[in-house]
Amino acid sequence: MKFEILGEIKEIEMIASGRGVKIRRHLERTYGKGHWRKMKGIATVQLENGMIVEAEIHWFEAHGIGRKDFKIKRILQ
Repeated sequence: MKFEILGEIKEIEMIASGRGVKIRRHLERTYGKGHWRKMKGIATVQLENGMIVEAEIHWFEAHGIGRKDFKIKRILQ
């Protein structure tokens, strides 16, 4: 599902880091070596069909590489 994040992400939490990130090898091959962390947070997103909703999103991030592979885990409204 394609979506666009509107505004900033709130209530950011780390779910896993380092060896706890199960797809770390894929992330390193695709984006480069780094201290990868799996994160989650709440954001207002606009879906493909134009609806604007609050959603819990998950992503991966590493210092110097940035935030990658955003996913909507659940819609809160």
